[in-house]
Amino acid sequence: MTKIYMFFVLVLLGFSEGQAIASTSGSVEKNVADTLKAGMASPDFRYRDVNGKIVTLKSLRGKYVYIDVWAMWCGPCCAEIPHLKELERKMRGKKIVFVSMSVDESRKAWLKYVKDNKMGGVQLNAEGKEEFMKAYHINGIPRFILLDKKGKIVDADMTRPSDPETLKRLLELKGI
Repeated sequence: MTKIYMFFVLVLLGFSEGQAIASTSGSVEKNVADTLKAGMASPDFRYRDVNGKIVTLKSLRGKYVYIDVWAMWCGPCCAEIPHLKELERKMRGKKIVFVSMSVDESRKAWLKYVKDNKMGGVQLNAEGKEEFMKAYHINGIPRFILLDKKGKIVDADMTRPSDPETLKRLLELKGI
C-alpha cells in the first residue's frame, strides 16, 4: 500500500524515473543508481564570488573542496552556517577550501546576507544558473559535496557541518 501511495504522490508531483527526491533531512534518496560516484571527475562550475571574480572548480585544484549548496531563504541551510564557520576555523591551515554556492537569484540580497553574516570561505552565487545543481541531481538544499585535490568526487552527498562525523572524516583525508 505504501509503495502505491508513494507512486501516486510522485506522479502528482511530476517526478519521473531517475530523478532524486530530497528528504527533509537534506540527504538525497535516489530511485535509480547514482550517476556521480566516488572517484569520478566532478562537473565543473563557473560562478562569480563576492568581488565579481569568476571562480571555477579547476581554479581550486590542489586542495580538497567542501561545497555547501544553499540559499538564504532556506531555514535548514542558514542553520548550518554557524557550524560551517566552526568547521572552517578547525580546518584552518589544512589543504581544504570551503565553497558556499548560493542558488539565490538576487545577487544584491545575497551579497548583503554574506556581509551581514560575516561568512568566510569562497562565497559564490549561481544567480539562477542551475547547471551544477542539475549535474548533481540537487532537488533539495542544503546539500554538501566533498571533492579531492584533483576535482574528483569523494562524496556527492557529504555529511553536514553540524554532524560530528564531518570533522572526523575531513581530518582522515589523505594529505589534508
